[in-house]
Amino acid sequence: MRLLHTSDWHLGRSFHRVALLDAQAAYLDHLVEVVREHEVDAVLVAGDVYDRAVPPLAAVELFDRALHRLAAEGVPTVMISGNHDSGRRLGVGAGLMEHAGIHLRTDPAGCATPVVLSDAHGEVAFYGLPYLEPALVREQLGAAKARHEDVLAAAMDRVRADLAARPAGTRSVVLAHAFVAGGEPSDSERDITVGGVAAVPAGVFAGVDYVALGHLHGSQRVSERVRYSGSPLAYSFSEVDHRKTMWLIDLGPDGTVVGDERLDCPVPRGLSRLRGHLQELLDDPALDRHEDSWVEATLTDPVRPDDPMARLAARFPHVLSLVFAPERAPDDPQVSYAQRLKGRDDQQIAEDFVAHVRGGSGADAHERAVLRGAFDDVRVEETLHEVAR
Repeated sequence: MRLLHTSDWHLGRSFHRVALLDAQAAYLDHLVEVVREHEVDAVLVAGDVYDRAVPPLAAVELFDRALHRLAAEGVPTVMISGNHDSGRRLGVGAGLMEHAGIHLRTDPAGCATPVVLSDAHGEVAFYGLPYLEPALVREQLGAAKARHEDVLAAAMDRVRADLAARPAGTRSVVLAHAFVAGGEPSDSERDITVGGVAAVPAGVFAGVDYVALGHLHGSQRVSERVRYSGSPLAYSFSEVDHRKTMWLIDLGPDGTVVGDERLDCPVPRGLSRLRGHLQELLDDPALDRHEDSWVEATLTDPVRPDDPMARLAARFPHVLSLVFAPERAPDDPQVSYAQRLKGRDDQQIAEDFVAHVRGGSGADAHERAVLRGAFDDVRVEETLHEVAR
């Protein structure tokens, strides 16, 4: 069975205030052409269809057109909600769409109710695990703790129990939206850390033949059977080295991956990250090749130059981001607060603050747990607020 694995469309998202709706429409056109050209048997969309819980109307219309076109091709589509989506909103009309071959899985309670498709070698059961917010689904799934690993493990226990009751030889595919250990993140994914832990071990997904993951924006293998498709477009300059693709997967008669190919997505404009003194960036002929790219320029001048954005735009008309990182010695008192915090998460910053106000005595285990709980509560409240909007 031939599968097309994609995820993280983020319909409605912009790139440094540049609207991407036309580029997203071009990608969806490309997806439909791939389905037709490569004779795909099923399309898998592993979450973050939209960029926010209440997407703009233009994004909803684009999604609607894509579903109509996929349904017209007669190719089943299995789709889950991600952490950027409102599962309840995305799932409206799921029962009706099922009749058109569009299978939306947005309710955690339905994670063990598969979409069953058949080919010449028998049945394939597709299980959709929407993004599982631990604090919201722990009791529903009977998880031991409100952590990503625990709620995913509880959901997978249900999947394996359902699969065990099916005829021998039934192949299995799981769609999930999570940060799996071994995956390489970028700057454009929303943090899903809970209890100080964001990543879950790949072993959580033991017992199924293929795991189609969403959340991380770089296409990658966690293992031969556990993969991220990545986002079809770049959503931050941290993705400058990404090759934006979809996975074309051939699932063999025994459930092994017997063929795989990365199919390139259309790129609206290249990304470039430039660094140096302003005059160097303006004069260096080696940078000619970046003049048509979206540019992030990091200026290392010791003193901030006059009118740098306008001067850069004269050479790089698509410059979008300007960063100042003046060259200074590490012990220079003018090293910025932002630089000192670079690479540190909220928990670490809070613990550093505790140590600072105590004259060097850091938080103990109980206090670290209190801080962690506070950050988790804030994040859950933000999630509930988005869902309620």
